[in-house]
Amino acid sequence: ARICVLDTFVAVCSGLIIFPACFTFGVSPDSGPSLIFQTLPNVFTNIAGGRVWGALFFVFMTFASFTTVITVFENILSSCMDNFGWERKKSVIVNFFIILIASFPCLLGFNLLSGVQLLPGKGIMDTEDFLVSNILLPGGSLVFLLFCVTRWGWGFDNYIKEANDGQGAKLPRALKPYFQFVLPVLIIVILVQGLIPYVAKLL
Repeated sequence: ARICVLDTFVAVCSGLIIFPACFTFGVSPDSGPSLIFQTLPNVFTNIAGGRVWGALFFVFMTFASFTTVITVFENILSSCMDNFGWERKKSVIVNFFIILIASFPCLLGFNLLSGVQLLPGKGIMDTEDFLVSNILLPGGSLVFLLFCVTRWGWGFDNYIKEANDGQGAKLPRALKPYFQFVLPVLIIVILVQGLIPYVAKLL
């Protein structure tokens, strides 16, 4: 609960800072990854103490990125250890090189590979952002949700038993209809809304 509240609070505060700055300097707030790496630096150069605020912004963004990356990487490491029987050290070394090589297109997306478009009108980083934010995250959430609450997957009874294991706040069983019927519809709406603008551009 603390993590959810703090994460939402930081996101709202970031929006209260970034979006007014974008409107003040005539910058589109839906620029995607280029908003952070190309547009915001130009905004910082036009405000008082911009170098200091810009440096602090990217320092804090680096820390925020590391906390997210560590969580994501732990899933990859655990998967390799469980499925292949690797020790943690081997899993770390192998995945380090795989992820390092796979990251180069994204790292070069705004310089050497800036002219490469994997999807119409989208560079490498914009394409990755679109695929992850608009398809993989909502789609994966839908699959995970259906797996947890339907009889074709794990089942709600097994899910609620696992979720309520240990001490602390418990998940009420009364939420079962909400998980089974309301949440899937909400996720589908989010998924469709993320795809509509791109499909409209193609048409």
